[in-house]
Amino acid sequence: MINNSLNYQINDHKSALKNFAMNFTQNIDDADDLVQETMLKAIRYSKLYQEGTNLKGWLYTIMRNTFINDYRRTVKQRSIIDTTEEVNSAQLMKSATLNEANNKFISDDVNKALAQLSYEYYTPFIKYFEGYKYHEIADMLNIPIGTVKTRIHVARQSLKSNLKMYNQEFKKSNKIN
Repeated sequence: MINNSLNYQINDHKSALKNFAMNFTQNIDDADDLVQETMLKAIRYSKLYQEGTNLKGWLYTIMRNTFINDYRRTVKQRSIIDTTEEVNSAQLMKSATLNEANNKFISDDVNKALAQLSYEYYTPFIKYFEGYKYHEIADMLNIPIGTVKTRIHVARQSLKSNLKMYNQEFKKSNKIN
């Protein structure tokens, strides 16, 4: 259960949280919802807050992660495959053949990049990729949640660096289309 002192401290940051939420949502109602959800999560996970650390930063992190997760969820819900364009069987065969070959090369490169990660970075990243939450990974590996976040971040940066050629190709292909 949350202590009253922390509850008051969280409530004291409500206006700053609302300003921060407006930067994300650009909408008053959505910002209010985001602030409310952030405060509820802060209360729910208050035992994870370490007294004497930056409460405002902790709240901002909760808000940012909540916004990102909600955004991802919304994007997935809105993604619809357009089946109105007719495609003949010759186009499908050519496309499937090219995709299979490209995917094989990409898959090999991704596996090589993953193999270059040390165990301490590989394991949390793979667990996160499999859908585990930060706190679940921390519990599994018996390490602090901050360490989990850092290791996942470092793994992402390493993979991004090792696979930057695909990012450049992706940018080029999107400019053409």
